[in-house]
Amino acid sequence: MQLHIGHTTRYHYTQALRHTVQTLHLWPMEGPWQTVQHWRIRSVLKLAQRRDAWGNCVHHGSWAMPQGTSQLLHDLDILAAGAVETTGIALWSESLSAPHPALCLRPSPMAEPHPRMTAWAKDALGSALPMLHSPNEDELSYALLLLAQSVSKKVRYRQGSTSVDTSALEAFDWGLGVCQDQAHVMVAICRSLGLPARYISGYFYAADEPDLASHAWVDVCLNPQRRTWLSVDVTHACTTDVRHVRVATGLDYSTCAPVKGLRRGGGTETLSVQIQIKQGECLSYGF
Repeated sequence: MQLHIGHTTRYHYTQALRHTVQTLHLWPMEGPWQTVQHWRIRSVLKLAQRRDAWGNCVHHGSWAMPQGTSQLLHDLDILAAGAVETTGIALWSESLSAPHPALCLRPSPMAEPHPRMTAWAKDALGSALPMLHSPNEDELSYALLLLAQSVSKKVRYRQGSTSVDTSALEAFDWGLGVCQDQAHVMVAICRSLGLPARYISGYFYAADEPDLASHAWVDVCLNPQRRTWLSVDVTHACTTDVRHVRVATGLDYSTCAPVKGLRRGGGTETLSVQIQIKQGECLSYGF
């Protein structure tokens, strides 16, 4: 499926911005799941690009108010846009040069295992629990989808019920969250049960679900020796397909947030994000 995407991030400041440093995870990944046909990032930030150990294309940018200038910056815009061809592949074997799956057993601040979540997961899986350690990948995949379905029911999707700083345990206890929170709970539970799991940020195309354009899901390692991974969309309780566009991989949201940075000056900050996704239809990117 060919998807055209436009992603605009705008920071508005009540006072003139003096200096800012930003890290961007806004460039879709290349892999068996998709091919990036073309992509650009536009901003006043001076950008430098690198590839990290996960394979993420990361941009680091900075901007500083020129000395003696009369042009004050109150709005910082970051536009990422382009086209991606998705394949729908959800099960694949990763290169041996990638980080070892055991790294994804390590707790992370936003997806830290907790005995309460572990006990709940074991009870929710019931007779399917032994399948999580089955050498049969079909059985393991089936159990993971059952777990994803249980998590999506336990942490009901409600826009605005949490923040970007909400931890897996907080969302679990509240029983509410968004795709980020559902993914964090799934990751934390998988790690507690001995299954390497990691957080994926990206886009999701659905004409009738515009709130899910910015999306998150989970990779779970089925076989560390063969480096076999399965991508699971917890929100929709399914494996990923042609509607999913993978942007970045991390241990949790904090390690691969789309835009994250520091600033001096600016006063009070307001953030707004707009994402458009069209199937086979070019967007006016504004470049």
